[in-house]
Amino acid sequence: MITLGQVNTLEILRESEHGIYLIDNEDNQVLLPSRYVPDSFKIWDKLDVFVYLDNEERPVATTDMPYIKRGDFAMLRCNQVTDYGAFLDWGLVKELFCPFKEQAFNMKAGGWYLVHCYLDEKTERLVASSKTNRFLDNTNLTVQQFDEVDLIVSHPSDIGMNVIVNKIHSGLIYKDQIFKDISVGDKLTGIVKKVRPGNKLDISLGQIGYRNIEPNAERILHELQDNSGYMNLTDKSSPEAIKEQLQMSKKNFKKAIGALYKERQIEIKPDGIYLV
Repeated sequence: MITLGQVNTLEILRESEHGIYLIDNEDNQVLLPSRYVPDSFKIWDKLDVFVYLDNEERPVATTDMPYIKRGDFAMLRCNQVTDYGAFLDWGLVKELFCPFKEQAFNMKAGGWYLVHCYLDEKTERLVASSKTNRFLDNTNLTVQQFDEVDLIVSHPSDIGMNVIVNKIHSGLIYKDQIFKDISVGDKLTGIVKKVRPGNKLDISLGQIGYRNIEPNAERILHELQDNSGYMNLTDKSSPEAIKEQLQMSKKNFKKAIGALYKERQIEIKPDGIYLV
């Protein structure tokens, strides 16, 4: 099957005066125009091509790779605005269309906008939308606390910065968790700090190796939550006291509380540990 808006691996079927025709395993064909045809090739060679609609709404292939593919999010420059909507530069000859109804704010020529590329079911055209939130869903989460996630910064709010999580979910980085300059469209790596009621995701930018300490860090957090946010242990406590209360070594305990402290989830005082 040839999929619009995605990279397809197709075989060379035959030559024509306009280019070469490519075919998939279901006998669907698409033209690769002459300007993209390799200098040398053989019939049945395989090519990776991006497929979209040309100016006459016909499927066409290109070896150029766009800045955004179907289902992705990316920052794109608006080349022009007409009576129909905005046209965005996505690295291909034909620009990507963004209808007015899909613009969170009116686009202007020369501006850069975070958009989502999708296939419009009515027109069967690839279009862009800057209303990115409507393509995100937290109903059934595919992540959990302490998971490492891919982020795209979407838009600021009064309390922090909203982010797109793994191209699927929405999340929030609170202001006090932002320790460097970040801008809309930035691609980052983060950690799911907490899953709040309603499947709301609190995200941290800290790279603290939770893959190694997750069970111990989580155990300490649970212990604090079960004891009104206090634990009578510190990094100076004896290995015996730590083992008795938490069933872990002092080395692992210190590593876990160090990570939690960097994440500002706990305070370490002379009399014990406090949940922030």
